Amino acid sequence: MALEAYADTILPGEKRWPGDRAVAGVSQGGGAVASGALEVLRSAEGGMAPALDALADALNEHARQYAAEAGIELDHDVPPFVSLDYPNRVRLVQRLTGRTHPEREAWISVAMFSTIAFDAAAHTHTVEALAAGHPGLTTIGFRPPDSDGLWRFDSYSYGRQLARPHPHTTPSGSPA
Repeated sequence: MALEAYADTILPGEKRWPGDRAVAGVSQGGGAVASGALEVLRSAEGGMAPALDALADALNEHARQYAAEAGIELDHDVPPFVSLDYPNRVRLVQRLTGRTHPEREAWISVAMFSTIAFDAAAHTHTVEALAAGHPGLTTIGFRPPDSDGLWRFDSYSYGRQLARPHPHTTPSGSPA
């Protein structure tokens, strides 16, 4: 729950249900959590899975310290970081990712994985993510493939074709 709240602080979304405490609900549409941030963090490919329990514990300890310094009374029904309101979550994340924080690289890594879940749906096949209405891919306007499952782009990003395909390129776009 604490890591969901952290991911939601990086890329906020709307609450998944009325009593959702991890997602602060400060944005419309799905954010990092709805985009699969926890799935990306837990994936074997990312290498973060073994550290997640320790990171959640550390995040909650930082939240306890932050709350004590700021005179904030925490709700003991949820993890300490989740108990913080959104503006205080943001301030604590800024502190954890600040240039001088000794754990900075770990917290930036969690933030990057949250962003990767939103921007790339890294935990699932792109076609499946698009078919399911993945919030991040939908928000950035990632278009689905053509009916044959291949992506083709009739307009060029620079407004003109930069190079002709190699004469031995196959119809699927692969070099021969």
